[in-house]
Amino acid sequence: MFGNYLIGLREGLEASLVVCILIAYLVKTGRRDRLTPVWTGIAAAVLLSMAFGAVLQYGSTQMTFEAQEALGGSLSIIAVGLVTWMVFWMRRTARHLKSELHGKLDAALAMGTFALVTTAFLAVGREGLETALFIWTAVQATSDGVRPLVGALLGLLTSVVLGWLFYRGALKINLARFFTWTGAMLVVVAAGVLAYGVHDLQEAGWLPGLHSLAFDISSTIPKDSWYGTLLKGVLNFQPDPSVFQVVVWVAYLVPTLFLFLWPAGSTGPRPAAPVESAAA
Repeated sequence: MFGNYLIGLREGLEASLVVCILIAYLVKTGRRDRLTPVWTGIAAAVLLSMAFGAVLQYGSTQMTFEAQEALGGSLSIIAVGLVTWMVFWMRRTARHLKSELHGKLDAALAMGTFALVTTAFLAVGREGLETALFIWTAVQATSDGVRPLVGALLGLLTSVVLGWLFYRGALKINLARFFTWTGAMLVVVAAGVLAYGVHDLQEAGWLPGLHSLAFDISSTIPKDSWYGTLLKGVLNFQPDPSVFQVVVWVAYLVPTLFLFLWPAGSTGPRPAAPVESAAA
């Protein structure tokens, strides 16, 4: 549940901040009449994300076991790629997000209503689609359709509250630092999703080595124990992974986490600058 809470919180906060910045800018510049197109684009992005998740869930149930595993494994790898790109992108642009969105909104206002709807739709839709894909892969990995969704929903609700406080000026968030540490935790979660994606592809027959285990500690950490379930839900931990899974997990986690926390040309983690509230 924690891993999905983190996904919902981070992705939801990104979307909430985007919405707050767009709305605050229109209100401050006396363009309240242009709020309707923005809300229209936001609503369309939310509906698309929900529809995307529904298609993934319904479509996968109509497939054979091998096809389900192949789809789940492939989408897990795609989801990890998207999340990795997202955390690096936000790490780099968090301090300049406000000015960047203002520039895009000014251009959209000059082009007309459709451009305004499209700007809001694209700004929120990217986070929505990434969230739907990553949560779906997490649900598939844990074989639990309840707790991952509950965790993600709680994360999204928390992000909405934080976004509202941010908009009202009641909360000052150091976005660069926030996205650095939540991004680092997401990289660890993504490593587990990637390893499970490899397992799915092995079960589908797309990758070799399914029965070549790196270790088996199932007797020490049973899969059906509370701590086994906790480790699986948070880190996608598997007590009996294949050699291929362990190699992929290490090959992704170590360099990705190193590059994320220690950027090139820096002797330490990149210093974070405070970011003003959206209403500032």
